Formats: sequence, structure tokens, C-alpha cells
Amino acid sequence: MTAGSLKTRMRIAAAAFAVAMGVTSFATGAAQAATMTMNIAFKGASQRAVWQEVVDAFKKAHPDVDVKVSFIDEEAYKVQLPGWLSTVAPDIVNWHNGERMAYYARRGLFEDLSGDWKKNGWDGMYASTKESSTYNGKQYAAPTVYYSWGLFYRKDLFQKAGITEEPKTWDQLMDACKKLKAAGVTPFAVGGRDAWTLAGWFDYLDLRLNGNAFHQQLMAGNVPYTDPRVKKVYLAWKQLLDDKDFIDNSLSYDLDAAQPFLFQGKAAMMLMGTFITGGFPANVKPEMGYFQFPIIDPKVPTAEDGPVESLHIPAKAKNKADAHAFLAFVETPEMGAKLAQGLGSLSANSKSPEPDDPISKIGFQILSNTKGGIAQFYDRDMTKEMADEGMKGMQQFVSDPSKLDSILAQLEQTRKRIYKK
Repeated sequence: MTAGSLKTRMRIAAAAFAVAMGVTSFATGAAQAATMTMNIAFKGASQRAVWQEVVDAFKKAHPDVDVKVSFIDEEAYKVQLPGWLSTVAPDIVNWHNGERMAYYARRGLFEDLSGDWKKNGWDGMYASTKESSTYNGKQYAAPTVYYSWGLFYRKDLFQKAGITEEPKTWDQLMDACKKLKAAGVTPFAVGGRDAWTLAGWFDYLDLRLNGNAFHQQLMAGNVPYTDPRVKKVYLAWKQLLDDKDFIDNSLSYDLDAAQPFLFQGKAAMMLMGTFITGGFPANVKPEMGYFQFPIIDPKVPTAEDGPVESLHIPAKAKNKADAHAFLAFVETPEMGAKLAQGLGSLSANSKSPEPDDPISKIGFQILSNTKGGIAQFYDRDMTKEMADEGMKGMQQFVSDPSKLDSILAQLEQTRKRIYKK
């Protein structure tokens, strides 16, 4: 029996005694204390359903705990979360790792979970996501799922262009681009109207050229945008733009409008997260492959984007004992796999069974085996204001690469203003 369950049983026994003695106000307080409240953000019916299954399984294992769950649409959730955390907080919330977690940890609004990490063996099972769960040396997040980023590609178009294997190096990728263009196929589809899709390109070029340690320093506002290492990232990107490796007028398409280039065979590749696989048409799915973003500098430890979803106990939670018990229940290989399947993601637990879906399996292997760290994605690793300005700068760059120096100078002024460094 967990400590949380024992405490709850003692409260119920005490309440029963109080009722017998006529102390009804004590009984009311005990009933409230035995309730655990959860606020869960979700997108779509399947996500809500899997969370409900997990809650039902917990209630079956802990029949003495009364769980009350509020399901909130993800966009509304983002707006409401700060209010909950600073006033009447639920006992459990779901959120994101990285800067988004650190924002609340810094303000004392999330409970320190370092003890849970040690006690429950999470250091081993969640080794690859521990860094992004940590703020100031302490863990404030319990990771649940994440998803891989990489290059989706059309196997039939590669074959048509005479590309016999997936590119593993930058030179091999450039060679593949030349062969595709010679076969009348645009190498990359990108929906630049959604600025975050461009941020994926920045992340991977920076991670491959400069590594995750530098990338995180840049995300934290500690590196000038005029630093030559930042410019090197944009110059590698400029090579692709100059070579016409992206679809024309990419800034006029959002992600939904850009994907048909891939589906109709007009473009061969797309850099994107594995969450898009659910939207692949049945006739195209067998032709879709997926590979790790190629190595540019073999001396740089290989890092990946793997945005992590997580559970947290608010600092102002009323029933922390049962909340800790819930985290221990959910953070297991089996529950990780269950959540991943229902949420259309990958289990962050390295001991979870590998998924059956071929692309999910590749993504799981990439993230489980990475040695250079896992980044949370550009706008999750950085403060919102700087991320918004940075992505606006990426759109300006794609529109006119010749303005690179002035764009970086402007971003540097913004960095100084926001971070006061």
C-alpha cells in the first residue's frame, strides 16, 4: 500500500469516528481531503479517452481515492493554466518540459519532484528527458510522452531519382537533392506560413553544426545573434534556398497546405514531427519512409528535437500525497506505452515496449539512443517573446536571404532588450 493510500484510509476512519461523535464539520473536511483533482489538456476524442482509461485504472488500484478530472481543450488550457496555478490549484496538471516548465518552476508554482525521481527509479527509465525536466538542479516534471522529429520521404520518388539509401550525412543529402531535381521533383515541402515549421529547420541545423549545449545557451539568451556560429546555421540554410531545394512560395503555405506536395509526389521530403503520420492518406502511407536528420559535423554529439509532454503537481495543490501516488502509478513502461498509443506519440519511458507502427518505431529508436541530448523545440526552449521574434526573423530570411545580416542585427537588439544581457 502506498503512503498516500494509507493516509487516505486513516482520514476516512477518522471521519467515520467523527460522524459517530456528531462532529460533522470534521467529516466534511476529511471528504474533501480524500479527493484528488486533475486538469488535463487534450486534442481530440482519442486523447481524452486514453486519459480517462488511465484515471479509471488508477481508481481501480486506489479505490479509496476519489478522482475528479476536468478535460480542457488545449488552446483554452494554455490561457487558463497560470490562473489555476496561482489561485485554487488542482492536484495534477499536464504541461510541457523545457522552458515552459521552468517558467512556472522559477516562480515557485510547481512542486519539486526530485524525491519521486530517486524513489521511483525514473533516473534510468527517463534518462534522456531528465535534463528537460530539470530547473536549477531539481526535477519539476514527470515525463509521459514525446515525439520524434526527422525527415519524412517518399520511397517511390527516391527510387525514381536513383537514390538507393537514406542520406546519413549532409553531403549525401545534398547529392539526393540534386538527383531529385534532375528527376523533376522538388526535394523539400515546407509550410513556412506556420513559422514554427521553419523553426524545425533552424533547430536541426544548429544542433548538427553547434550541438545541444550551444543551442540551449542560445535559447537561454546567453549568446548574441551576431555570433559567427549563429550565422553559420543560416548560411547552411541559405545553401538550400539558393539551390532551390524548397517548394516555391513556401511562405504562402501552412502545414496542412504543404503536405499535399508530398502526397501528390511533387516534393520528396518534409522535416516534421511524427505526430503528422495520422493524416497520411491510405494510398500514400505505404510509400512513406522516415530517417534521422543527417550528420553535418561528426565531431558534434548527435542531439534531437523531442518535445516532451509531462505531468506536474502544482505547489498550491491540496492533496499532494495522492498526487505523488498517481505519478508513481502512471510513470511505468506499460502506462507510458498506453498513453503514447492514445496520444499519437512515443513513450518517454525507455523501458516501454517499442511501438508497432514502422515510423513510430524508428522515432522511438532515434530518441532512445541519442547521446547528445534532447531539445524541446525552438518555441518551447525559449521565452515566448524571443521565440516569436526569432521565428518572424526566419520568415524574413526565407523571403530574402540577402538580408541575413540586418535580420541577425535586429534579433540581437531584441535579445538585449528581452534578456537585458
